[in-house]
Amino acid sequence: MGTKRVAQLAYSEFQAAMLDEAKRRRKAAKIVAVLGHFLGRDKDVLDGLTVADIGCSAGFIADELAAAGARRTFGVDIDVPGLRKAAERFGERVEFLCADGTALPFPDGSVDVLVFNHIYEHVVDPDAIMAEMRRVLADDGVLYLGLGNRLGVMEPHYKLPFLSYLPPALADRYVRLSGRADSYYERYRTRRGLRRMVRGLRVWDYTFPVLATPAAFAGSELFGGVAGRVAGGVLARLPRVVLRGLLPVVPTYLWVATKSARRPAGASLPQPPDPVRPL
Repeated sequence: MGTKRVAQLAYSEFQAAMLDEAKRRRKAAKIVAVLGHFLGRDKDVLDGLTVADIGCSAGFIADELAAAGARRTFGVDIDVPGLRKAAERFGERVEFLCADGTALPFPDGSVDVLVFNHIYEHVVDPDAIMAEMRRVLADDGVLYLGLGNRLGVMEPHYKLPFLSYLPPALADRYVRLSGRADSYYERYRTRRGLRRMVRGLRVWDYTFPVLATPAAFAGSELFGGVAGRVAGGVLARLPRVVLRGLLPVVPTYLWVATKSARRPAGASLPQPPDPVRPL
């Protein structure tokens, strides 16, 4: 690969997790639940809305967005093999488009809900994609962001501790020595870098609401079993100042962003969403 990063044109062909239907649908349930809370909707969360999943791959999340009542649902990716699989299974209710995220095929302000879930670390220019999503998002629209944190201790793709902390050359050596890949492609940002990436948007952080009340947000994939219930109970009771102290090393952030001054409209929670201070 050398020093130049190139687009991953067939990601689903070498990342089996993209074809894990059960896991992808669990992720989708969490996304829909977070959107439902923000919008103040318990049922038919996306009823009447135009929705687009940016980086949809094989289409499982896009299919769940359509099932949540979206008036029109799009799945966008450059992963052609994944798009073929998606269109074969879900093409009757989702429109799948092969397009780069830096040139989305939508008019200005035309999409009510955008989903960008664990994609930014895989793309060549996440800032350009963010700018393009701001362009196509409706003035009162909502953008769901699942964002990995560079300072999360365990790297999620290769399960190697501190991998994302390292500069690229050392990270490449680390994954080679582990025997898990020839090089390390992903590029994560810290929370500060992510706050800079969403500049110009108003952002609400749903990370701790989901962790503290996983049942309300279909969050069993985050904390499962007895240990999960215990962790959720502890998080639900921790003082906010303590939770904020943990933010720099939380492995994943769940943010909802808007152009306008919208606020979460859902029921009160043990740990409510926090506004993210812009940079």
